[in-house]
Amino acid sequence: MLGYAGKFLEVDLSADKIKEIEFDERILREYIGGRGLATKILWDRLGDRWETVDPLGPENILLVLTGPLTGFFPGSRICVSGKSPQSNGVVGSTVAGEFPVELKCAGYDGLIITGRAAKPSYLFITDSQAEIRDASHIWGKDGKQTTAMLTREVRKTLGDRFPLYGEWKEPAILYIGPAGENQVRIAAVMAKWSHAAGYGGYGAVMGSKNLKALAAKGTGPLPEVENLERVKALIEAVSTKCYVDDSRRRWGTGASGYEVGALLSSEPVRNWQEEWHDEESFGVDKFEQRVWIKRYWGDFGCPTTCLKVAMVKTGPFKGAIGDNPDYELQAYLGTNLSIFTPEETVYMASLIDDLGFCGIQGGDVLGFAGELYQRGILTKEDLDGIDLKWGNTEGFASLAKKIALREGIGDVLAEGSYRAALKITEKKKKDVMQYVVHEKGMALGAHGVRSGKDYTIDISYACSVQAGDHTSVAYLPTHHPDGELAVILHDSGVYCWFNTFSVPGHLKWDFFKAVTGWEIGPEEWYGTKAPRILHIQRAFLLLGGPDLKWNPRIHDDNPPRFYTPLPSGPCTGKKIDRAKFEDSKKEYYEEVGWDENGIPKSEVLKHLGIEEVDRILEEKVR
Repeated sequence: MLGYAGKFLEVDLSADKIKEIEFDERILREYIGGRGLATKILWDRLGDRWETVDPLGPENILLVLTGPLTGFFPGSRICVSGKSPQSNGVVGSTVAGEFPVELKCAGYDGLIITGRAAKPSYLFITDSQAEIRDASHIWGKDGKQTTAMLTREVRKTLGDRFPLYGEWKEPAILYIGPAGENQVRIAAVMAKWSHAAGYGGYGAVMGSKNLKALAAKGTGPLPEVENLERVKALIEAVSTKCYVDDSRRRWGTGASGYEVGALLSSEPVRNWQEEWHDEESFGVDKFEQRVWIKRYWGDFGCPTTCLKVAMVKTGPFKGAIGDNPDYELQAYLGTNLSIFTPEETVYMASLIDDLGFCGIQGGDVLGFAGELYQRGILTKEDLDGIDLKWGNTEGFASLAKKIALREGIGDVLAEGSYRAALKITEKKKKDVMQYVVHEKGMALGAHGVRSGKDYTIDISYACSVQAGDHTSVAYLPTHHPDGELAVILHDSGVYCWFNTFSVPGHLKWDFFKAVTGWEIGPEEWYGTKAPRILHIQRAFLLLGGPDLKWNPRIHDDNPPRFYTPLPSGPCTGKKIDRAKFEDSKKEYYEEVGWDENGIPKSEVLKHLGIEEVDRILEEKVR
């Protein structure tokens, strides 16, 4: 199986046992890796009892998977998955960095983690071996502390074991912060200081398993490929295309913090009460001039290098350091909280990363709480004295810490904005659901749909099998390059979607052929492979449970706020047209293969060879 290391590690934390397993080539050809393979594994092992599986219980499976193109297609990523504590479905959440390459070079394509460790632990993986180690001394540490302590510890261990090797470079690490340890549903699986597999809440799953981190250091080569010279030529071709994207290389997505609001009217402002702003203080040039300390920073094999390192150099937040906030964090931890200065936004992003939150989900719940405070529903007394007025960076930072530690009102907000709204409605005897901007329990990406100017459309979130995930949206036609079927390819491959934006589509299929030897083209992908994965993910969402279930006739919808007119800016008055949305949803259902109620059709599932999914849906959903 070219492109694959050929082995996976299955880790039973409850039994303190690790074993190697393999997958038949037929399975890998059908589900590829990453998101696709995660979906297959979860269905085979948990599908028949999905609605009873507690995402934060030991029977949930945490999957950390590479794909055949990982390490070859420019821009390496790894996919983290399992039953989501947010949506109760399955999300293929990817994060960039060196971990997937170190894992492959250690001889493994992925990790299948079950059970719960008896004490805080971390998994240490080296060439063809792995061990579960004590992490009690690291438990409670934030992101920067965790990476520093583990790096020193792993390098010392390797140095003691292989004294003739010389000086070891740092290992690659995936880890959780305090939010994950306390099973906050919006916790992320982190990498480096500030990368995150954020969607899905899988940091909470790691916390529920007493798993603080995964550390990998491999010294072997990447797996063999079908045609090495062709792979090298394709790497050069893709990289050359990426080098031309000067804007993304120079600014990263942080260039959009001003423009998406000012030009597209689709950026969250004060919990999506508005989507337009004209705050020039939030321009990317201000970030560059005032907080950048490193202009180009890329992960393994990335020609785009859209990352920047930023640090607050003066003022009360001096010393806060991390990635220059990308667009999503600038939006959710900046404009969404009415914070419009680079320094304060960098501080909030650094704090959120250190606590181990998803920046989007964390910013969303802070914005939700901010609006409830604005409307007098949450008071200073409820917030233990915190003044949560818009733009009060210290107030929002204090609340973020309480959420990470599940203290006071933080224990409620740690459930995420939707579940928190249910609890606050019950406690306050006042319906606050209209103030929640979510899709099936998850915050949306920072790209609104009311103005019609962004890449998202009216059904993008409502019909996505990954709920609010802005990187995996429903689209018409379904084979659109921004649509979910296309993104499943990247998430299963597993490589960076950004490095495909300026690349001709045929190069992706050429890459699969050169690496694996498999002839996979758009007809097969859009006709069978991608729909098979999509339909299984849809089945998981429909089965849901144990605490929340989703009814497509009710929940395949936009947040109520998106049906209200935009109140400011050049797109004032624009909103989603309900009738048009219903027509688009009906068209999408039909094109993707779902019936009028949003349930995958029996004949489609049988055609795709997933009769077991059809049987379960017939018994429990239809």
